[in-house]
Amino acid sequence: MSLGRILFLIATLAPSIFAERPSFTVGWSVYVGWKPYYYMQKSGILKKWADKYGIDIKVQRFDYAPSLDAFVAKNIDACAMTNMEALDMPAAAGVDTSAIIIGDYSNGNDAVITRQGLTLAQIPGKQVLIVEKTVSQYLIERGMAMNGLEAQLKKMKYLNTSDADIASAFLTNPGKQVVVTWKPMVSQIAKAKDVKIVFNSSQIPGEILDLLVVRTDVLKKSEGAKFAKAIIGAWYEVMSQMTSASPDKALTAIAEGSQDTLASYKEQLSTTHMFYTPQSAVEETTAPDLKKTMDLVRKFCFAHGLLGEKTASADDVAIQFPDSSVLGKADRVRLRFNPAYMQMAAQGKL
Repeated sequence: MSLGRILFLIATLAPSIFAERPSFTVGWSVYVGWKPYYYMQKSGILKKWADKYGIDIKVQRFDYAPSLDAFVAKNIDACAMTNMEALDMPAAAGVDTSAIIIGDYSNGNDAVITRQGLTLAQIPGKQVLIVEKTVSQYLIERGMAMNGLEAQLKKMKYLNTSDADIASAFLTNPGKQVVVTWKPMVSQIAKAKDVKIVFNSSQIPGEILDLLVVRTDVLKKSEGAKFAKAIIGAWYEVMSQMTSASPDKALTAIAEGSQDTLASYKEQLSTTHMFYTPQSAVEETTAPDLKKTMDLVRKFCFAHGLLGEKTASADDVAIQFPDSSVLGKADRVRLRFNPAYMQMAAQGKL
């Protein structure tokens, strides 16, 4: 073979040999339903699935609010978040977003806790420690409405408190009578004397959902579809380990992602309704109740100004469901529930 021919072949093949693989970043923050992302990467399960599709996937831990900011800024491709934040952060900011995994719903992780026998009906007018305009506020206001106390909402007095400080702020000040928060802070507070949980998320099953969302523009590309298949394949492999006959090794490793113990993590899982199988997640995504839930969530978000100052109606940030039906204006869809890749996992087609 002539030198010219060899040089021609090198020039032709080099780009394909040395080209960087498509790379994707997933953001997660510390919460019982999102810790599996840490283990997915540490265990090598994610790399195995990424290699299968010829891509690279990085899992990056954030505090929760910064993870949302990074997603909105398009600094990361996918992010773990609740259904409410998916609507009031990226969707409200105009980022077309697709939920490709419904991982779980809070089934007691979020709670309204009072001192001195205070009932739900007695809370209006009392100071409430809370992270405002989050699922905590959604929870207490749903509890009030469900108990015929909606007219009392105008009397609510919220003291905005960071999640890092809320447990100590309540426990060290006996004068504070009400706190609304989530686990593990709920577990810590509930151990104190003279406190009582008066409402929790198990009373609104399926309303506080935990999702993995991807920018829709990423998902529409061929490389993005490969990413979705790889991350979902890895997710359900982890789920199968968590439900195996001997799950403690995997659960211990998952808990280590936030310096947690196995016992503590199991306690948090006990009040988390995990969708361990892709079929169960698909059923949740296609159930009629999801539309009812998202209607409640969007109305809450709009009423509290979380869909943007210039948003004239909840319909301006629309939501599309798997049957192609839309809540809101069809030309304003910003949040899409897409079970296609979970369905592939359920059918063994990944």
